[in-house]
Amino acid sequence: MLEDLKSEVCAENLELPANNLVVGTGGNVSARDPDTGLIVIKSSGVKFADMTPDSMVVVDLDGSIVEGSMKPSVDTGIHLYIYRHRHDVFGIAHTHSPYATSFAARGESIPAILTPITHLLGRDVPCTNYVRPGEIETGQAIVDTAGGGMAVLVRAHGVFTMGASATEATSLALYLEEAAKTTHLALLRGDVEALPPEEIKRSYRWFRRNYGQSGRKKINR
Repeated sequence: MLEDLKSEVCAENLELPANNLVVGTGGNVSARDPDTGLIVIKSSGVKFADMTPDSMVVVDLDGSIVEGSMKPSVDTGIHLYIYRHRHDVFGIAHTHSPYATSFAARGESIPAILTPITHLLGRDVPCTNYVRPGEIETGQAIVDTAGGGMAVLVRAHGVFTMGASATEATSLALYLEEAAKTTHLALLRGDVEALPPEEIKRSYRWFRRNYGQSGRKKINR
C-alpha cells in the first residue's frame, strides 16, 4: 500500500539527520496521499540508520493504523490535526534544528530579512505561545499561528514546516535552518530590519513565477 509514498517519506526522514536538523530518533516527516487521504509517517523510536520504507506506518485521519507493524511517531496526532484543518497541506516536516529552535526557545519569530525566507514563504516565521505537549493543543497552536503560512515555530519545542509534499516540507525545513543561522549571526552584530511588506510579497511572487523548470523558459539577452 502506497509504496511510492512510503519511499518518499522514508527518504525525506533520512534528510533530517543527514543535514543536522535532528539527533537520536527525534523529528519526523509525513505525507498525505491525495487519493485516499491516508497518512504515511515514520515509526516511533526507530533509529534513522535502521529506517526503511517498510518501517513507515500508514494511518487514517483518525489515527487508526491501516498498515504497519510498529507504533507511529509520537507526534502523529499533531500531523493529523494539521492535515484535518489544512486541506492545502500534503507533507509535514518536524525538526529540532538548533538555530531555528533557538528562536522558538525565546518565543521569537524569525524575521523576513533574507530572500530564502521571502522567496519560499513570503512572510516571517511566527512562533506560537507555549502549549503543553499534546496532540490537539500543539496542532491547534500551529494551525492558528500559521494563518495559512507554511512554517511555524512551536515555543520551547521546535519547527514545523508544511508543503504540497513531504519533499517540499523537508526542503523548507532545510532552507529555514540556513536562514535562521544567518539571521542569528547578523543579530549578534546589531539590529536588522525586516524587508518592507510589499517587497516581501514581490519577492515571493517573483520566485514562484521564475524558479525551476516550470518558470520562465526564455531569458532575454
